[in-house]
Formats: sequence, C-alpha cells, structure tokens
Amino acid sequence: MPISRRALLSTVPSAALLALVPALHARAAEPAGVRPADAAADRAALLANTVAIFAGTAQSNARPETAAKTASIASTARSHLAAMDAASGPSELFHGVALGTSDPNLTTSFQYLYEIALATRTPGAPADLNGSTDVQTRVADGLTWLYDHFYGDQAQGYYGNWFNWEIGIPTYAAKTLVLLDDFLTANRPGLSATYVAAMDGYLRNGKNGDVDLDSRFHTGANLADITTNRILQGAVLGDDARIAKALADQLTVYAAVDPYHLQHEVTDGFYADGSFIQHASVAYTGSYGSGLLTRIVQTIKMLDGTGYMPGGELVGVVQGWVSGAFAPLIFEGWMMETVKGRAVSRTGTGYADVAAIVEAVVDLTGYTTGDDAAALGGYARYVRQTSRSAPDPARFTSPVTVVRYADLLADTSVTARDLNAAAQHTAFAAMDRSIHRRPGYAFALSRSSTRISGYEYMSGENLMPWFQGAGAHYLYLAGQDQTQAFGIDYFTTVSPYALGGVTAPVEERKTVPELYGTAWYDNPDLGFTSSSVSQNTYVYFPLSTGAHSGGARLGAYGSAAWVQSDDAAYAAKQAGLLPDDFVVYRNADATKSWFMLDDEIVMLAAGVGDGAGRAVTTTLDTRIAGPSAPVTLTGRLRGGAPWSGTGTGPLAWLRYADAAQGTAVGYAFLDGPDPTVALQQVSRSRRVVRTSNPDTAAAKQVFSVAVEQPAGSAHTSLAYALVPHATEDALAGYARGPLSVLANTTRLQAVRHTRLGLLAANTFTDGTHHAERLTLDGPASVILREERDGTTSLAVADPTTGRDAVSVLLHGRALQAVSADDGVVVSRVPGGTRIDVTTRQAYGRSFQAVLR
Repeated sequence: MPISRRALLSTVPSAALLALVPALHARAAEPAGVRPADAAADRAALLANTVAIFAGTAQSNARPETAAKTASIASTARSHLAAMDAASGPSELFHGVALGTSDPNLTTSFQYLYEIALATRTPGAPADLNGSTDVQTRVADGLTWLYDHFYGDQAQGYYGNWFNWEIGIPTYAAKTLVLLDDFLTANRPGLSATYVAAMDGYLRNGKNGDVDLDSRFHTGANLADITTNRILQGAVLGDDARIAKALADQLTVYAAVDPYHLQHEVTDGFYADGSFIQHASVAYTGSYGSGLLTRIVQTIKMLDGTGYMPGGELVGVVQGWVSGAFAPLIFEGWMMETVKGRAVSRTGTGYADVAAIVEAVVDLTGYTTGDDAAALGGYARYVRQTSRSAPDPARFTSPVTVVRYADLLADTSVTARDLNAAAQHTAFAAMDRSIHRRPGYAFALSRSSTRISGYEYMSGENLMPWFQGAGAHYLYLAGQDQTQAFGIDYFTTVSPYALGGVTAPVEERKTVPELYGTAWYDNPDLGFTSSSVSQNTYVYFPLSTGAHSGGARLGAYGSAAWVQSDDAAYAAKQAGLLPDDFVVYRNADATKSWFMLDDEIVMLAAGVGDGAGRAVTTTLDTRIAGPSAPVTLTGRLRGGAPWSGTGTGPLAWLRYADAAQGTAVGYAFLDGPDPTVALQQVSRSRRVVRTSNPDTAAAKQVFSVAVEQPAGSAHTSLAYALVPHATEDALAGYARGPLSVLANTTRLQAVRHTRLGLLAANTFTDGTHHAERLTLDGPASVILREERDGTTSLAVADPTTGRDAVSVLLHGRALQAVSADDGVVVSRVPGGTRIDVTTRQAYGRSFQAVLR
C-alpha cells in the first residue's frame, strides 16, 4: 500500500538532516582563529533574527495588531523595574524574590532581567524603555550583581532542580545577552564571556561544559532547549564552532526514534507513528512535545538567511510533526489530556496549550509554499474557527508572528481546514495511545506497558496519578466548552480511582508527600535522590510490568487490547529490591478490549477482579458538569421498565444529558453485572492535585456509571457500548441492533457489527483462537471488514510488540491479494485464505491488506 505523506515527512527529511552532521562537526573542529568567510555575516544575521523573534521589528510593531503585545512588553518591564526599586536586603534583586536557597527564584530573577531588556529592544515601546541605555545599564548591573552574589560561585550553586541550572537560567541569560549585545560590547566587555563560561560550568549533566548525547538529561525537548541556548551563546561570543556543534547536536532531535536501533540509548523524541516520548517512557506530546515544537521553530527562524544549514529539511520534518503528531490530539482547539504527563494537574487549559502550537504553525507558513503553506494556514484558521477559546495573539512570543497571523486570517484565499479527516483513527502504538475521531466527537485512550509509564508524578505535580494510564479514556464532544468537561477541574473533582474506563481496587492510596514528607523518596544511601534513576523508575514514572498493550487500525476503525498489570515498583518490592519503608500498591486484574467504530466505542472486560480479595470498581465512564447544570439521567431496565436518576439496577441502557452544554452520552449495557449510577456534588481545592496550585475550590456535579464488585467476589466480565450524542431511540436499538459480542474471555475478545460488515478480535494468549470466520494463532489484534465494492480489508497487529510473525486464517472461499503492505503474504489454503504477517520489529504497527 502507498506510504503516507506523514510517514514520508517523518523519515526522508530527517535522514537528509543527519547527513549534514559531519559537515557541522567539521566546521566546529576548525582551529581557533580560523572561521568561514561568511561567519561574521552569519553571526550578525543570527543575532538580528533572534532580536526580531522576541522584540519584533519596526515594520511589525507599527501594525495595530501588535499594539497589545508591545504594550504588554512595556508594562511587564515597568513592573519589574518597580520591583527592582523596591528590593530590600542583600538577598533580593527584585522585591519578594528572595535568593540564596531557591533556584526557582534565581531563575525568576533572570527572567525579569530578560523581560526588562526585551522592552529596550522593542520598536514601538515607550521612549523611556526602547533604546534606553539607562535601563540597559540597570539590566547589566543586575546581571553583574546576580553573578557576583548568587551565580558565579559554582561550588555554592547547583542546588534544587538541575533543570533551572542547565536550562531555565541559561534560557533567559542567553537571550538577555543577545538583546544587549551592542551595549555590552561597548560598555561591559567580557560580561558575556563570563556568563557563557559559567553556563558551561553548570552544564553538569554534560561533558566538559558541553552537551553529552549519552546523558539521560540531554534528550528530546531538553536537548533542544540546551542546544538553542548554546547557539545564542555562540552568537554573542562570535564562536562559530560553538554554533556548529550545537546545531549538530540538535539535529539528533529531528530524527525519528527507532526503538530497535537507538542512538545514544535515547528513547525520547518523535517516532515514525507520530508518538512523542520524554523522560524515557512518558507520553508527552501535549507538554514537552509542544515546548520542543516551539524551540525548533524558533531555531528555524534564527537560522534564516545564514549558511549553517539549509532550512527546507528542518521545515519538512516539523511540518510532519504538526500533521502526524499534534493535529490528531487537538479537538476543537483543545489539547487532549492523555499526552500531558504531570501537566494535567496545572491550572492552564487545553486551549492555551494549543495556542503555542498554532503560533508555531503560523510561523511555519512563512517557510513553506504552495499546498504546504495552504494546509498549514488553513489549519491555523480551522483551530481558531472551532475553538471555544481562540488563541490570543497578544500572548504569542513574537510580534512578527502576531502580524503573520493577522495577515493569514485576513487572507480569504486560505480555506479553514482540519489536518485530520472527519473520520480518523490514529494508533500511537509507540506511546500506548489511541485517538478515535468522528464528526461530533473524539475518544482518547491511555494505556501503559513495559514500554510506557502508567503515569507521571514529579515535583509535587499530579499528586494522585495512579490510574491515568490504566485504560483511562476521555470523550470530547463537539460544541462543548472543554473546560467544563476536562482540564484541572476534572482531575480535582473526579476520584483518582474512578477515571472513566479504569478498574481499581477499593482502597485509599497516599500521595508521595504524604508518604515521605518530601516531594520524592529521599534515601541517598540506596540511590534515591531527587532526580536519580531509581527515583524515576519507582516514584516519578514507573512502567507497567505487562507487555500486552496495542491494537489494530483498519482505515478509520481501530481496536485496542490491554492486560492490566502491577507497576515496576510493586514488582521490585516483591522481589526484595526496595527498602522496607518504600510504599507500593498492588493493582486489580482485568483483560480489556476497545473496539472504536462509527457511532460507538465498544468496551469488553474479562477476568475483572482482585487476586488479593479486595473489592473492585470498574468505572465505565465519568463526566463532570456545573454545580447547577440541568443534568438528566434516563434509561430502561432489561425488562423494559423506565429508569431515571441514580442507583443500581439491571439497566439495558442509560442516557446522560447536560442541557446547559447541549451534550449527551449513552451507555448500552451488553453484558455483565448490574451497573451503579451516581451523581454527586463535589467541591475540592485544586491544590489536592498539585501542591503549588492556588487554594481555590473546584465545584462540580460528578456523574459516574460503574460496576462494583464486593470484597471476595469471583472475577467477572462485562461489556458495554459508549455512544456519543446518543438519543433514547438509538440506545433502545442496541438490544436487537447490528452489534454483537462474539467472545469476552481472558483469551479472546471479539465483536461483530453487521451494518459495518466488520469483525474485530483481540487474542491474549498462546494457542489457537476462533472468532467466526477468523482463526488466529497467539496474541494478536485483527480487524476484518467486507467492503461495499466486494473486497475484504484486513488489518493485523502484534499488541505485545514481541512477536516475529502473526498468522490469520480467513475461512470461506479462497481470496487473493489486491494490495498488501510489505511483510504481508496472502496464500490460498484448503478451506480459505491464510495471511502471514511479519511483525518483527514493527513496534505494534498495523499491517493491512485488501483481498478479493
């Protein structure tokens, strides 16, 4: 089958980029004093480009659209200057920002100096700021004072979080040096060199004051941050070798991660299927990934017009990220929770997350032409058109981007258009995520495995994350303000044990600060420090211990299969590898499948229970609504009697509706114990999920529908369909409709949908499995569809990622291949057709074939 444009963008340009690395290394290796003839011009262009990115230009800032942006820059600078005037005592450069023991406060002090310096280089800013040597002198004095008292002594420094010393402070310091380059050259010669030498000294996870590509700290978004800072440092020093070396290091970020041929043992970055991972095993497109996108686009703009490298290859890779990695995760301008790691506990919104991506997309339009520019521009317009909280250009980083965005919106020849198909299924196999989109809704599913962490907790953020990667799902409905459905208030008011889709033991777990009195488990003698490997492995983002997590994708349809397991910390404790005072928790048992179709998502669960005999709750779905929203709950019992409100009963179907939001979700109960319906008023402080959140209450109605198993219960199975925008008539139709459950055991789970002509099966164990026309060997995921043109389409995947091959037998008349992916062999056998798929090193991706 033909390779997609997205796949081309993610592989071909990155290969071309890596071919540039030797030339950059050669340029970096030139002897001191020997520079390329155009080095001076490249330096000047790099500095000018950087100033334009952050301060704008005379042309951009003369536009009325940038007035709010330039006014914000000026007001911010004035506020910081006033805080500098009000500083008191020997430990403050800015009032209220005490220094000496707080590395975040030191970073903040550098940030304030940068924001003051920015106003002095911003065309259109008031005359007492723009071009003011008096203000620039105050910034230079501030830099000198910070260096002399709190930064220059590297034996005293480097307390707290490594990030502040290696990334946070250098980000602001390097940009400040760029903004004040002419002033410092004339008035403080040597200050830039002094600062760069100190920044090198604080790069302690590097090697000899430089990037170390073998360091677990210098990967992905972090590496992009560090190398961009070093590019700017090289520019202010006129150090061509530093710039070339930093660019060579940064190019490794662009290359798609091949899990079977890791470079420097790094798993962080983008994968061929669009997945993005940071912190070795955390699905992170919506936080670290967007930060990386911002940094890389800024690098493209900084390098514009220089001779360091051609920009076309950079743009091609990044455009592939936008279409293949980011767009599937954005629904009506909202970034989905499933790829935000610990950032789900912050008070910002998914709309604000997407604004940064729109800014990057708008900038990319300036470096593309033709269809590519039209697609990117159309997507920026589409996000604005569909978002309930459109991006605020005044919050864009660059005034130049503000103008470009205004021009794009004013250009009527650019058609607003999504980069996603209206009906689309995206299987991010490399990060255990499935995204299913239809007109009117999007469904996002989070799983975990021996490859992907079940959650991320760190630094007092995301305090109760335990089940966020345990089959938790998020159903986004069109037209709804998503801040009323998800975001910080969802995680604040919904029980962490009752996220939609989760099976959890009935117990009370304690947060890390509650357990240990600190934001981490502190035991240096046994290797547990704030950022140690042990801390990461067992506290911050533990992996699951089960490998079975994946599914098949056939066109716009998809499946997912998952076996719930204990996490790495629990397994290590049972093996005697962790200290006695280290607390671990055992999970419940479940084998689950999700079949994602058109009108419904079908969920099957088998072997649901607890080996330790605890009570278990499986939450089929959870939704929140305003405290006074007119929520109604209606349904029918299996005997036909009507149902309304809450309680436990033999429901055939249930409909949840929120008239205030114009939304409805239906639940068709196909098999299993009687569900329990609840609707509660909940009010909690947002601080319960993040220690630094403001102590403000979130008040919501919390709806849930769940299956509850008392302590000591036998393991059970259940099946239901989640039906977005369901009507009562549609839900009543499931009793005799086209959907049927063929099998629901811990060995085999399968469904048929006759109207779609679709048969889908997930198998979980070794041996032979039968599902109607299908016979499968061993664990696999298969979707079969009889198309209207008389062909039969088939998708096969290995959800364990560990099998070399999967074989499927399709009973009936013998068929032959019309088309097939590489690695698929179709052959006629007695009684039907055999499909052999080579899944070795496919990392869970689907293989497709069309038969006739």
